[in-house]
Order: sequence, then C-alpha cells, then structure tokens
Amino acid sequence: MIRTYKFLLRPTVGQEAALRAMLADHCSLYNGALQERRDAYRHSSKTGIKYGDQSAQLKEIRAFDPGRQGRWSFSSQQATLRRLDKAFQAFFRRVKAGLTPGYPRFKGVGHFDTVVFPKDGDGCRWDSTPHDRQTRVRLQGVGHVRVHQHRLVKGRVKTISIKREGDRWYVVLSCGGVPVEPLSATGAVLGIDMGVIHFLTTSDGEHITNPRFLEMAAGELAEAQRHLATFPKRTKRRTKAHRAAARRVAKIHAKIRRQRLDHAHKTARTLVRDHDTIAHERLNTVVMTRTPKPKPDPEQPGVFLPNQRAAKAGLNRSILDTGWGVFLAILTNKAESAGRTVIAVAPRNTSRTCPSCGHVAKENRVTQAKFQCTTCGFTANADHVGALNVLNRAGLALCDVA
Repeated sequence: MIRTYKFLLRPTVGQEAALRAMLADHCSLYNGALQERRDAYRHSSKTGIKYGDQSAQLKEIRAFDPGRQGRWSFSSQQATLRRLDKAFQAFFRRVKAGLTPGYPRFKGVGHFDTVVFPKDGDGCRWDSTPHDRQTRVRLQGVGHVRVHQHRLVKGRVKTISIKREGDRWYVVLSCGGVPVEPLSATGAVLGIDMGVIHFLTTSDGEHITNPRFLEMAAGELAEAQRHLATFPKRTKRRTKAHRAAARRVAKIHAKIRRQRLDHAHKTARTLVRDHDTIAHERLNTVVMTRTPKPKPDPEQPGVFLPNQRAAKAGLNRSILDTGWGVFLAILTNKAESAGRTVIAVAPRNTSRTCPSCGHVAKENRVTQAKFQCTTCGFTANADHVGALNVLNRAGLALCDVA
C-alpha cells in the first residue's frame, strides 16, 4: 500500500527564514516558466514549450543565479516544473472535453505553499540524524530541521514534501510498501447514513453528533473577517496590521480544518475497529453543493423567479462543514490498512424506501426526522431507515460479487 504521513516541523528562526526563501524562489521559478510558455505561444510561430525544454535550462539558470536558484535542490526544481506541466496538461484536457478551460495562473508568494522532493536522499533526507533520539529531516539549503514525529513511519519513504499552512510548517512523506495490518474479525456489518443534523446514523440506530466546528467558530471568524475587510483588497504592499488581520482569519480556518480532520479520524477508527464490513452512500458532494441556476421569468424579460438560493447556500455550508468527502476517504483508507471492507452503494431513494415492505414513495418521508410507510405503516427515524437501506443494498452487492 501507499500511505502518507504528515508531521509538524519545529524550525529555528534561521531555518524558517530559509524555508520562506525556498518557497519564494520556487514560486519565482514557476512563474518564470509560465511566462516563458505564454510568450512562446503568443509569438507568431506559436511555439510550444514542454517540460523537457524547460528542465534542460535549469543548469544555466542555477549557474546564472547561484545565490538564489543555485542553492536549492535540482530535483525539487524539476518537480516544480512538472507541477506547471501538469497544470497545462489539465488545461488542454478540459479544452478538448469542452469544459471551462481554467488557464494556469501566476502564483503569489502567499499562494505557493509546497515544495516537493521526488526522492529521499536527493536534496533531502528523512531521519537525517538516526543516532539522535530527536527525528530530523535534512533539506538542501536549510539544514537539519527538527520534526515532531507523533507516530511510526512504515514502508519506504518515496517522496518528501515541505508544506506551509499559515504560520506552521509540515513535512509530508509518501511511503510505498506499507504492510497491511489486519485486525481480528468481529463478524459485524454496518450501514451508515451521512447527514447534517447528525454526523452519521448507523444501521444499529446509533447517532453520531455533528460537531459543527464552523458554526461554533462563526462569531470569532465573522469578527476577524470584518476587521480584515477594513483594509484594501488590492494593494502592492500590505501593512503590518493588514498582514496580522489576514493571519488571524487563516489561523481560525486552519483550526477548524484540524478539528474536522481529528473528528473524522477518530470516528472512522472506531467504526473500522468494531466492524468487518461498512457500507455507505456514494455521495457526490460537488454536485450536491452546486448553486441553483437562475430562473428567468418567461413573462417579464430581465426578471428572475425565486430559486431558493439563500436556503441552498445554508444547506451547502452545512454539508461542507460536516466534511462527508473527507470522512469517507479517511474511512476507506483506514479500512484498507486494517483489512476491512467498505462498500459504496447508490444513494437514490435510501430515505424513501421502506425497509420492511420495500415500498418507495416520497410521502414515506413525513419530516426530516420521521419516516412512516404509507403502505405497511412502518415507523422509524428517517436517518436510521436510510442506514438500514444502505446495509441492505450492500448485502445485495456482496451477493452479486459472490
């Protein structure tokens, strides 16, 4: 298996300055390569520049600018150029598919947060001081940076990434050959129904509370955003107070993100530990959180009919705050590591189908919380009914596979 490990870095003041300089120089390299591609295509010859062309220029660039580009890892600079090349490949793929193209954009220093080292030992070294009890990672041009390693790394380290999140720095390890550590069988199977009132409801009738981290921090976040809004949005140079206001907003969002991830990891770990098979709905949160399209009034040109946009915005905010996609991805990864089975089933009519008689009708869903079958009179919590139907569909899917 391939697994990713993320650890907090503890750089010194000098090392943090070097890390910032590394990001700034890689950002400059990215933007310079993007500008070269734009200029070449705008030329009358319509010249196309590929990754190989730009990678071949790195040796000359490093020799010309040894104080900046020349001090960083050659392979990490190649990874930055590959990043730009992938952006162009995605752009051309969207053009051919008739989608919104999304031409690659220039990156500001504050929006270029990751540097990738494609191979452990080439410009970087994980656990560079094995004789020391303190784990460190060595980065070319930065030095041996202390790592807060909170768990054991398994498998072989393949790539190393340095990531900035607000005022924190992280090292991200991509490891291959991670062994599966199967848990002992429990014989238990479970269906889960994701929601916004409850985080999830199981087929056993248990409700997991929705923590609503964004809602809890809404007051503090609104105050910080109002303060940030007092500064000009577009300015060549931010003042010290402006930068502090932006950092405060970013810090609150980062805390919410960490709380959401922590809750998802703990919930998924409990489910995987206690059940052999877990079934869930195949949810497409991107489609579910789309903004409603405007409804033109056919009788009055230029006038639009109500489309419940405000109500949909509130629902979208609740769905995104719950983090269904993140949780299900974490659940799948933990199940794979533990030798468990996760099944995704079609979500259509799971909350409108009677688990007792199989009758499907919109009227079965009396309220958001109550289900009552119009045929047999079966009554239960609507989320519990959804979880039962998910489990039933998973059983049918297993029978089809068998």
